[in-house]
Amino acid sequence: MTTQQLSTQIIHSIPVDPLTGAISVPIYQTSTFVQEAPGVHKGFDYSRTNNPTRKILEDILTNLEQGDAGFAFASGLAAVDAVLKLLKAGDEILAVDDIYGGSFRIFTHIYQKFGITVKYINTTDITEVIEHISEQTKFIWIETPTNPTLKVSDIRAISAIAKTVDALLVVDNTFASPALQQPILLGADIVIHSATKYLGGHSDIIAGAVITKTPELSEKIKFIQNASGTILAPFDSWLLIRGIETLPLRIQKHCENAVQIANYLKSEPLIDKLYYPGLASHHNHLIAKKQQSAFGSVISFTLKTDTLEAAQEFVCETQLFKLAESLGGVKSLLCHPAQMTHKSIPAPTRQAAGVADSLIRLSVGLEDATDLINDLKQAFKKVALNQKKTEILTNTLA
Repeated sequence: MTTQQLSTQIIHSIPVDPLTGAISVPIYQTSTFVQEAPGVHKGFDYSRTNNPTRKILEDILTNLEQGDAGFAFASGLAAVDAVLKLLKAGDEILAVDDIYGGSFRIFTHIYQKFGITVKYINTTDITEVIEHISEQTKFIWIETPTNPTLKVSDIRAISAIAKTVDALLVVDNTFASPALQQPILLGADIVIHSATKYLGGHSDIIAGAVITKTPELSEKIKFIQNASGTILAPFDSWLLIRGIETLPLRIQKHCENAVQIANYLKSEPLIDKLYYPGLASHHNHLIAKKQQSAFGSVISFTLKTDTLEAAQEFVCETQLFKLAESLGGVKSLLCHPAQMTHKSIPAPTRQAAGVADSLIRLSVGLEDATDLINDLKQAFKKVALNQKKTEILTNTLA
């Protein structure tokens, strides 16, 4: 039999119910399971520990990322928290400097007080990774592409560096999704997802995922998942399975739209810097081309007027792009990271990582690309007109 394409693999990794023949995974909305005798059961005793609907989801996640085991959590940050619980006081994390604000918050305000040291570095610069790694380093933690400036780190190269001190490489694969990139096959030890985003794909669920490379790591994460209890509920597990069924089809359209929009934005006069790994001008384009099958659907840009006010004006002018947190859904969204997703990061730290005051992040959805481009055009036109009016008023008053 020939190698199956991803879409075929995903659809047929979702089993038909052996009891009834139901083609949709049943929702086992139960807290507990009857046992024949103490400890004698059908593989399930309590739904925090294991649940049939969640188990099917976790098996699908394992296959998607080509790992040893997958684990579903109540949110992306719950997944992050579970991985951090592998550490102990005195351990060190080397983390990508352009990191999601929620990850920064849990690192800084929760785990640092327990004696976990975090150093933020530019992981796209391999020499910088080599310079900062030490015997205390237990994790190298990267997002690739990053949120929100879309830096791309070389997973295979960083994995080799991590191995020199027996550190683990943790990759947040949310922005690429396993439809575009499988970090474990490139050398990562642990993969994390905010499954809220592309895996769910419909902006109707909060969920997280961890996929591990080895049985040893799988056993540890399973213990933490059960002991801490931040599991994904059966109905949410079912919703996530339903979202994953269409992942390759959605990602293909997301990426096609994003390429068209990025090419339009290249010529927009109000834009200063444009971030999209699919553009040859992107600093990490060649690395992205090497380890991703396409370039995703998140685009970020800064304005020539680099102020919070300028960005706020623009994000309130679009009509199809809805102003909201999150990304990866069928509807296009935009956000202003400095006031939204990355607000918890101090301004100097945020700006040093490239998250400027005027940076705007687009999550390109599944609408018609021409309509989305026209929406952005009218927003830029309104902003330009307002700037002109302000200029005239200022000159008149002077």
